[in-house]
Amino acid sequence: MADSPIDKHRAAHLPWFVAVAQILGLTSVVITGVWMGHYRGGYGWDGTSLQFNVHPLCMVIGMVFLYGDAILVYRVFRNEPKRITKILHGAIHLISLIISIVGLIAVFQFHAKSKIPDMYSLHSWCGMLTFIIFIVQWVMGLTFFLFPGASVSLRSWYLSLHVFFGLALFALAIGTCLLGIKEKLLFSIMSTYSKFEPEGILANVLGLLLVAFGVVVGYILTREEWKRQPNPEEQALSMNFKNLTEGESPDSP
Repeated sequence: MADSPIDKHRAAHLPWFVAVAQILGLTSVVITGVWMGHYRGGYGWDGTSLQFNVHPLCMVIGMVFLYGDAILVYRVFRNEPKRITKILHGAIHLISLIISIVGLIAVFQFHAKSKIPDMYSLHSWCGMLTFIIFIVQWVMGLTFFLFPGASVSLRSWYLSLHVFFGLALFALAIGTCLLGIKEKLLFSIMSTYSKFEPEGILANVLGLLLVAFGVVVGYILTREEWKRQPNPEEQALSMNFKNLTEGESPDSP
């Protein structure tokens, strides 16, 4: 069925919202880099605070920016073959996972060398919960949607859960970043934070940008007219796959 002129007009707005999301996401990454690089002394891998600085940068890049881009793939590449879109979605998530692992290693090694206790704060609890669910979500998505074997009915059942947990994880990742920003500021500049310290203002702006990035991505994902629609070839292949795996005849309802 052809799209109405109104739907086509609304679809034309999608690139603008995607561009805004990219600007917000990239700006968040740059500000995180400036915060850790300029105000916190830079980066290193020597067990000192310079190694800790790798942690927030990696988590903002991996668990927020790249994660948000991965879930936007099905909107940005609405007219591409579905399998290519699936591979790109999974590949971006894999890169996000690798970068996030580097960030986690950085902070745990820093804590070990500095003899700082692990996993006692709300930030660390939320962060570890997010990371564990992210791994489970990625493995389940790979198993159900990229590799053959799962039936159509099983994929349909899991799809709604996959979408829900994907959005929930994105929101949880941003929330965890906000907790981390607040925690870092209280540890670093607690005595001057209330005096509108430039570092504190920069970190507050970072928090607002992360929230704005999440809101724009969420808006794009929830717009019905921007959802990816299967093309006729994909629908035919889906029906053939269903017939082969579930033994249904072409005339079944």
